[in-house]
Amino acid sequence: MLRGISPLLSPQLLETLYRMGHHDEIIFGDAHFPGESCNDTIIRADGLRIDDLLNAILPLFVLDHVIEQPVMMMGPLPEDKANPTIAADYQKVHDGYAEIVNKHYPETSPIAQVDKYDFYDRTRKAFAVVMTGDVRIYANLILAKGVTTW
Repeated sequence: MLRGISPLLSPQLLETLYRMGHHDEIIFGDAHFPGESCNDTIIRADGLRIDDLLNAILPLFVLDHVIEQPVMMMGPLPEDKANPTIAADYQKVHDGYAEIVNKHYPETSPIAQVDKYDFYDRTRKAFAVVMTGDVRIYANLILAKGVTTW
């Protein structure tokens, strides 16, 4: 264990975050996300929710200030937007992520929505995919890394 670093962050995840360069993206996939089908670099975080990981990572991780929206979520399909239960669940996940991002980076632009199939395309190009145990629908998230300054 290291002081000041959350025990939720595995050595593999810490190494990956360290190795990423500016503009690199890391995907946080929910328990149902097809990460293994989309990317060869997979980090397992079974049993963990994405918002818990986000809260642990953001004190160590600089969000990209060059791109307009460095935090992105998979947007729901039109038929899911029309379902009041799914729409409410999505909004709850979004609001939770927004609260965490704003706590660490209050100047960051609002979380962007990425079309489901565009999200998969981004996953193919991402630096790595973290597969979590999060079972909430549309909990998938992308973070774009920025330049670390001291």
